[in-house]
Amino acid sequence: MSLEETLSEVLERHEELKAMLSQPGLSSEEFSKLSKEYAEIDPIANSVTELNKTKKELHDAEGLLSEPDMAAEAKKEIQRLKAELPALEKQVQRMLLPKDIADERNALLEIRAGAGGDEAGLFGALLFEMYRKYAAHRGWQFEVMSLSENDLGGLKEGVAQITGKGVFARMKFESGVHRVQRVPQTESSGRVHTSTATVAVLPEMEDVDIEIDEKDLKIDVYRASGAGGQHVNKTESAVRITHMPTGIVVAMQDERSQHKNKAKAMKILRSKLYEKKSSEIKSAHAAERKGQVGTGDRSERIRTYNFPQGRVSDHRIELTLYKLDEVLNGTGLDEFIDALITQDEAEKLAELNNG
Repeated sequence: MSLEETLSEVLERHEELKAMLSQPGLSSEEFSKLSKEYAEIDPIANSVTELNKTKKELHDAEGLLSEPDMAAEAKKEIQRLKAELPALEKQVQRMLLPKDIADERNALLEIRAGAGGDEAGLFGALLFEMYRKYAAHRGWQFEVMSLSENDLGGLKEGVAQITGKGVFARMKFESGVHRVQRVPQTESSGRVHTSTATVAVLPEMEDVDIEIDEKDLKIDVYRASGAGGQHVNKTESAVRITHMPTGIVVAMQDERSQHKNKAKAMKILRSKLYEKKSSEIKSAHAAERKGQVGTGDRSERIRTYNFPQGRVSDHRIELTLYKLDEVLNGTGLDEFIDALITQDEAEKLAELNNG
């Protein structure tokens, strides 16, 4: 379907909804459903109407060029209208882009040490702290759900819940393999090493979003290991949940209560199941869409942090900033994320126009 046909359909549906809402005898459920759709389509229809009005004014002004006494004024009007049109067209196209239902959700951040031994763990801890600072910079809440450290204070695995407005819309671009190039604390010869850490950002899902059949779950309880004193050895508070159909396993032992650990594990499981379903849909779509801003695949290397040169490079958009300290303290991360959002939007707009 062409863009013009899509715009015509929007206006037709807008008029249909207006007529349907004015009909007597609607049930409260029907009225609520129609009102919701109308509220979503109304701003788009208004923008399309404004665009069509401007196009008509341009057409009318061009028709006056043949009138000697009107030509000069018509030229001015044409210049003004032609200057307005691109912004109006871009606004309409943006409004027509499919909405990701997860964009307004909170997010679960999961970081794991990758290749590089202890140094990878130290890098993972650095990333975890970077996102904590970024959350504070954005005015979001950052709550640690689970944390497993190595002997040097590095991160084996860390999970945090980030809460705020539009968290997932920005954080989703951080999923993938992050790479560090620096001289490790454990390196005596001063050689630069390369290590990696894996970042996964999952939208937080509720019970109503993802239905999980209890029959599909295998739940094991066991005694927590690690810090925690005598309590750890006496109570089977740790919980491991296996989702049998997919093989996804989530374990949680940070809370003293088995009930709290299970609730946290279920929260993560819901998000992982949503991510799996979403990834399958994106993979099918990616075959048709070229030049994506990354796939969000955790096996994909997305960014390199080079300490000797003080630079950070994002390989998806070929953007390099010599602002390593700013990025790591959270204030410089927006420059990358804004560029990624812009590129992603450009890809979607191109797809819309080619559709």
